[in-house]
Amino acid sequence: MLSYEPLFKTMERKSITGYQLIEKLGLSRRTYYRIKSGNHVNTVTIMLLCQLLDCEVQDIIKYVKK
Repeated sequence: MLSYEPLFKTMERKSITGYQLIEKLGLSRRTYYRIKSGNHVNTVTIMLLCQLLDCEVQDIIKYVKK
């Protein structure tokens, strides 16, 4: 299972809110809510988040064993 917990920690560390990701950095509202709900997103979205937040993939997602 993939967890987006690192994304929210990265956002907090960089003082970026969900609103800022959507309205100022251009992430779609639908994609943000998919992530918030723990749903899967594609690798293009992961790449976009890395670019927007200037971070690495491990700062966005992590693999969690069930």
